[in-house]
Amino acid sequence: MNELDEILSIATTNIPREYFRLPIDGGGPIYRERVYCYELYHQMRCLWPKDCRFRLNGEVDKAAHPILSRLGASYAKPDLLIHGPGHMSQNHAIIEVKSVMADLAGVRKDLRTLSLFRTRVGYERAIYLIYGGDYFDRVLSMIEQTVSELRDFPPIELWHHEGAESSARRVATLAPPREEARSRAARRER
Repeated sequence: MNELDEILSIATTNIPREYFRLPIDGGGPIYRERVYCYELYHQMRCLWPKDCRFRLNGEVDKAAHPILSRLGASYAKPDLLIHGPGHMSQNHAIIEVKSVMADLAGVRKDLRTLSLFRTRVGYERAIYLIYGGDYFDRVLSMIEQTVSELRDFPPIELWHHEGAESSARRVATLAPPREEARSRAARRER
């Protein structure tokens, strides 16, 4: 699906400020992942091509899925899926979303899910979308740490949506350090 990058870019631009950071009575606005994800889903659906063979679904519960149970993926509830429901051969993209306030446990869970859906479930693309401007380097550090710990890590696109009324952009493709680089580092430690 060639249009996905453009849809994601435009949809994120269209997310109003109050969905990017939720206003709170008696306090400042806060990041709320569900609020952001639901609005992102809405904005993407408004742009979705009418004749597209893929569908956009949010938080699909995989608990009773017979094939995903065998693959060890039935625990997952990805934030967004782009797929052909009922057809495992039409798994296009999985998207996980986190705010810059994410913790290490949440980052690890998301990256394991994205990796699993790329390697075992057969999704063509995996996108990790981080939203928020402050603390992006902190989240990036947690992402890099987790990627270096995982084995058989497939390429995963890292996107950043810095602020409301701006577009998300792909900032990197995550991949583990090459085996030879790991071997050199291990030799140096001895």
